[in-house]
Formats: sequence, structure tokens, C-alpha cells
Amino acid sequence: MKRLFYASATYTLLGLASGLYYREFTKANSFTAADGFTQLSVVHTHLLTLGTVLMLIFLVLEKVFTLSGSKMFTPFFWVYNAGLVITAGTMVVGGTQSVLGEPGRAGIAGIAGMGHMLLTIAFVFFFIALASRALPKPQGANTLADAPAHGVPART
Repeated sequence: MKRLFYASATYTLLGLASGLYYREFTKANSFTAADGFTQLSVVHTHLLTLGTVLMLIFLVLEKVFTLSGSKMFTPFFWVYNAGLVITAGTMVVGGTQSVLGEPGRAGIAGIAGMGHMLLTIAFVFFFIALASRALPKPQGANTLADAPAHGVPART
């Protein structure tokens, strides 16, 4: 539960910092909306929504369903964070390039796509973990996804 809280707090700081970076970097380079779209304008909303808000929702679901009791929770957590960091990082790089007037690079789009794929995989892990903890199981059934993770006893 602590790691969800700390991840949420970290994404709050990153989201606020990226908003500040967008405002100051575009101002320093005399870049306005009339000059075109830059991904820098949406990095802070991605970090605050996908990072802060969703981590807080995951925290509440952890409290209610003890999601960490599922062996799918740890892969979900790390894959989700990797996907979000890669996605936001490529948005910062691509947005910075557009403000500076540099041509976009296909490699940046490819890496951003990998970040989105990781987020998708993480959501699959999350829903498997949630289903194993929140949905009623037939009497005597035990699934692999419901196995205890890291010595945390399974919740019944």
C-alpha cells in the first residue's frame, strides 16, 4: 500500500514540474499556441491523471480488496509505472523538439508506442488481480492469480 501512496505522490510532483517546464520553456522560446501543438502541453495532465489519480484509485481498491494478495499485482505495478514513465518521457522529448523547431523523429514515436503497450499489458494484469480478489469464487476453487505474493496471506 505504501508504494501506491508514494507513486501517487511522486506523480503529483512530476505532473506539477512538467506543467512548470511547459510554461517556462515555451515562454523562454517564444512559442505560442499559434506556433502549433506541442506534446508538452499535455504531459502534466497525463502524469496527474494516469499517475496521481489512478494510483489513488488503485490505493482505494488495494484497501478494499487487498490486491497485493494476488501474484499479478507486483507485475501490474512495475509494468504500469514503466509504461507511464516511458510514455511521459517521450512526450517531453517530442514536445521539446517541437518547441525548438526540430523535426520529429520516428524513434520517439516508436518508443512512445512501447510505453502505451506496457500500459495496456499492465491493465490486463490489474484486471486479472482485481478479478481474483473481488469476484466470488466457486467453492473450493483456487487460481494461480490468487496465490499469495511476497508472503502476504490471501484474503478470503
